[in-house]
Amino acid sequence: MASIATSWFQIHQRFAPPFLHCIYMALVVASCFMVSTANANQSALFRHNPVPGGIAMVSIAKTDTTMPTVHWRKRAIAVIDAGQNWQAIVGIGLAEKPGTYELKVTRSDNNAEKIKFTVSDHQYEEQRITIKNKRKVNPAPMDMDRINKETARVREVKAYRYKKLLAENFQWPLKGIVSSPFGLKRFFNDQPRRPHGGIDIAAETGTPIYAPATGLVVETGDYFFNGNCIFLEHGLGLQTFYAHLSKIHVKPGDKVEAGQLIGEVGATGRVTGPHLHWSVGLNGTWVDPTLLVGEQ
Repeated sequence: MASIATSWFQIHQRFAPPFLHCIYMALVVASCFMVSTANANQSALFRHNPVPGGIAMVSIAKTDTTMPTVHWRKRAIAVIDAGQNWQAIVGIGLAEKPGTYELKVTRSDNNAEKIKFTVSDHQYEEQRITIKNKRKVNPAPMDMDRINKETARVREVKAYRYKKLLAENFQWPLKGIVSSPFGLKRFFNDQPRRPHGGIDIAAETGTPIYAPATGLVVETGDYFFNGNCIFLEHGLGLQTFYAHLSKIHVKPGDKVEAGQLIGEVGATGRVTGPHLHWSVGLNGTWVDPTLLVGEQ
């Protein structure tokens, strides 16, 4: 932008009145400020909290104008322009142990380096839930073929990455009582299961659910455990997931804007009552949604 504007100025500076030079320079300064502000806004979208289930924001020095590629555990990591440096936005899985880890950073000249970051300890509470439909806790053999196919499909969906960040800011998809916070160590009918990779928001069946940010619909469907569900990609592997819906109002391939109706609360799949299960994903793992939206 600056080089094009500078050329325009050089061509016209001999002929334009002096006051136009002042106006032009003000526009150049304003445009540079807007680019800087946009970079800062991208960084402000995420909150640094490097714990299991959290986000680590890792600074990478700028050695040239080409954004580096970053990987961790063989997964691509989102990188944004933070102005003075690049910033890797690392989603940390709930199963990760506290300790020091390394990102692999590859520069434009194909030289690779390693940058360390630290994951701190964090303890989540337990939750015990009674499910009346016992097949939703211990599926019958006839259910396993469906479950395995759905698991493979979810793996594909979570690996999808749009080339640039689409989201500018995040909002809650609906307002309501948080019946189950993120990260709970869960027991279904006294049997241990994976930690809770999202937030449950209690609401009546039919309550509208809105897109929290601009995104692309990657997948919709009726899944054994999740019921009617939607996956949105917000760019660079930043995804959101909505489960147990009564109705879906979008289809794969749609682009949605922040605040657009995408579905309605329901009680499909493995549930004890109507609610929205909402998850946020980064580099293929679920992270705490409040690190993008804060508390209600």
